Amino acid sequence: MSFDFGTDEEKAQQARHKLEMWKQAFRLDKKLLYKFERESDEAGAAEATAGKLDEFAETAKKGKSSKTGKAKSHSKKKTEPNAGGEAAPNGNVKLYLRLAFSGHEKMVEERLLKKFPAEEPFSGLSPRAVKDGDTDFGELEAKFDSLQ
Repeated sequence: MSFDFGTDEEKAQQARHKLEMWKQAFRLDKKLLYKFERESDEAGAAEATAGKLDEFAETAKKGKSSKTGKAKSHSKKKTEPNAGGEAAPNGNVKLYLRLAFSGHEKMVEERLLKKFPAEEPFSGLSPRAVKDGDTDFGELEAKFDSLQ
């Protein structure tokens, strides 16, 4: 399945949280796989994220030496997500979802296919479901495998 969130990054994150919740609740660890594709500023966003991780690692090392440094690293950790949220790219976000159920689990797969469009972060979107025999399946599978 594929979902196009447009520029709504918040809704995409809600969908990610919902999928993680379902994976844990229904024990779908290897049967429910998903990846996101962000179309704008992918390289710039990756560099910014790497820079923030380096900063965080440095402050964490300093935080181990004294209690005040530790307090500073915690306060910095709280402010980083806010700064990251403001500088988030506003490009198109697409979610690619792969369900890998065996032959005897078809009923579970059908229930999930009906459940996704009815749940909150997915409700306003128009999902595109592609099955194994469809013509677009090879193209979507290659795209899914190419994403990180």
